[in-house]
Amino acid sequence: MKENRPISGFSKFSKTQKTDWLIQQLGLDASSADFLADFESKNVAAQKIIEDLSENHLSNFHFPFTVAPNFLVNGQYRVFPFVTEESSVVAALGKAAGFWAKRGGFHVENLGTEKKGQLHFSWKGNPDKLKLHFNELETQLRVDAAPITQKMEKRGGGILSIELKYLPGILPDYYQLDVAFETRDAMGANFINSCLEQFGKSLNHWLSSQADWDAEEREAEIIMAILSNYVPASKVRVWVECPVEKLSENDDPEAACRLAEKFVRAVHISRNDVSRAVTHNKGIFNGVDALALATGNDFRAIEAGGHAFAARNGKYAGLSEAKNENGIFTFSMELSLAVGVVGGVTALHPMARLAMQILENPSATELMQYLAVAGLASNWSAVRALVTTGIQQGHMKMHLSNILNTLNATDEQKAAARLYFEKREVSFSDVEQYLKHDTGR
Repeated sequence: MKENRPISGFSKFSKTQKTDWLIQQLGLDASSADFLADFESKNVAAQKIIEDLSENHLSNFHFPFTVAPNFLVNGQYRVFPFVTEESSVVAALGKAAGFWAKRGGFHVENLGTEKKGQLHFSWKGNPDKLKLHFNELETQLRVDAAPITQKMEKRGGGILSIELKYLPGILPDYYQLDVAFETRDAMGANFINSCLEQFGKSLNHWLSSQADWDAEEREAEIIMAILSNYVPASKVRVWVECPVEKLSENDDPEAACRLAEKFVRAVHISRNDVSRAVTHNKGIFNGVDALALATGNDFRAIEAGGHAFAARNGKYAGLSEAKNENGIFTFSMELSLAVGVVGGVTALHPMARLAMQILENPSATELMQYLAVAGLASNWSAVRALVTTGIQQGHMKMHLSNILNTLNATDEQKAAARLYFEKREVSFSDVEQYLKHDTGR
């Protein structure tokens, strides 16, 4: 019988105790314990790594690990690994890769790798006084953070700049130390946060040493110290281009011109209408997230920063651009993101390590490029489908297997249904009716 009260010490239960409690408390089938066990890795070492990644582990939740070949990036072919549950995404990525490989491939350049973090604090003194002494304070901040930054500096990274900001429009007596960092091949979250927390200690120590200042001036209230996932100075530009008439796969110049014109208009709409922009960018992150997840990177941070970047000009807009000029079609995107190829889940998770090997062990800047390529490729396929056949034709074809599994179709029925729907539109009700007719029910 369900107990309507909180449970104490749940995280200290063994896995078996947690499972038994869930079964008893929620009335789950007793076989749930065996079901959960079935999804665990038979590789004991790998399973232990996965268990240690999160609190209250019960089992593993499986998503497909897939690959798409033929990504021609700056003249080099790459195979991209993806983790996604949406069946149409990888098919769309593979199709885009093959299409653009025949037209010069994807071109990418890094525009920066600077990351940011802030120390947020309140101080009741005169802002001009703090600004006047800021050079002295900055020197002390850097000296005190040296034990933290030493190793990063040997790898070519470290603290790039420290800026004092007075922001009374947000809160009375509110300041920030806005700090720029270079973290090389690491995503750098722990490094940045450690530096910022040290800055908080150093700030108060430095203020307390100003013997001739008023009492309230010799102490700051530290509000928080945290990195920012908004990284507009860590970004990549990616683009594809070809003569307009080459956009047709059937050597039909008129069809190519129609596609180019409609494509450019569709992208223009995404840059000027928020309702379309959100879904447009979701299509970009279908590719970005799938590659980020496969490589053990924080796709949530990448998405948050990417969506903020989409609003950098004062309104939320589509991230990609398209144009036809002088007979040349160009489709491009700038994307801000921060990634890592050393440490964290990327180094720990066996599948993430394999994904990095499939990518031929890229640097962080190279992985940024590949993520941007995946985003533009996904966006190309989605917008192209929207302005030609419509999104549902290809999307629902790829979901046919999911529908058949949901309806408990046999292997024979699945084979027959795939043949039947090869040249027909797919919907759940259509498949359901087909199976009823096929089985005589």
